[in-house]
Amino acid sequence: MKLQIPVDTAGGRYPVAIGPGLLSDPASWQGLLPGRQVLVVSDDTVIDLYGERLNQVLATLPGADDRQLGRLVLPAGEASKSLASCADIFQALAALGARRDALIIALGGGVVGDLAGFAAACWMRGIAFVQVPTTLLAMVDSSVGGKTGINLAQGKNLVGAFHQPAAVIADTDTLASLPERELRAGLAEVVKYAAIADADFFAWMEAHAPALLARDPAALAQAIATSVRHKAAIVARDEREAGERALLNFGHTFGHAIETATGYGRYLHGEAVAIGMLQAARLSQKLALAPAEDGRRLERLLASLGLPTRAEPVLAPETILQHMRLDKKATAAGLRLVLWRGIGQALVSQAADDADLRAVLAG
Repeated sequence: MKLQIPVDTAGGRYPVAIGPGLLSDPASWQGLLPGRQVLVVSDDTVIDLYGERLNQVLATLPGADDRQLGRLVLPAGEASKSLASCADIFQALAALGARRDALIIALGGGVVGDLAGFAAACWMRGIAFVQVPTTLLAMVDSSVGGKTGINLAQGKNLVGAFHQPAAVIADTDTLASLPERELRAGLAEVVKYAAIADADFFAWMEAHAPALLARDPAALAQAIATSVRHKAAIVARDEREAGERALLNFGHTFGHAIETATGYGRYLHGEAVAIGMLQAARLSQKLALAPAEDGRRLERLLASLGLPTRAEPVLAPETILQHMRLDKKATAAGLRLVLWRGIGQALVSQAADDADLRAVLAG
């Protein structure tokens, strides 16, 4: 099953293609290579799996004989989402002689996509890039919507830009090589869409958790397509996060703080978001916004998907709070948190004070 979901933005419409075999299909790439220079950015795990497949399909496209193809391979992992790696991309583009009509292809997970997209936004004030996500998390979330960025030691994604891709090519065959832990981490972001906006989808996930973990193609395709449709609709209404798009950060303010506090190495992004969603649910319950049973359902679903539900060892509440205060949604008036009124009903709130947060974090 192959699907194409359009994403509408102020700059126009681009397709998110979902299905098996798309990476190797020349039809997926038609019209996406405007100039002669192409830089493939990947990591040292993904390039060994899919780099040659990408080279082969690019060689079949019109203009291949005159095309200059460069490659930059980074170490896999969140530590590569850095200023230093971004500088490496700029150097590779310069060595290629990349002009305004050059293209960057981001082949990999969310780290590669965010980093390569940010470099594309900066090079000559913006060149085209194509997202080729190879992880579930990237397929359902980070590859869609145009958020790009890099991390600093002080926090995640503090440096970034909105820069929409020319296309997203999500080849579901690449999920076969995804490590089990990465699959589970990606499912956390799928749960997020259900938790913030779709109670029926939440119930579907409760019923299909075993099939998702078993990588059932039909279940994964439905989970990816439903998530992308939710994100595409929200991005179309609020491309630059002036309002509704902030709801997509459910669990992220807590989760990003956990990732930063643990040095970007202990937890995968989706694992930290899973813990963060539960902390947001517990805070919502403490503020009398949401029923306790919905929080328990969320915890059961995350646990059934093999995701962590608490940080281990427990992190000092003040340490987490310190990192949360650097969150991009914070204002002079205080923290703006994405909470919920229960399954499918997220909201942005500034109702919590530090005492409430410390109590939830300590728990």
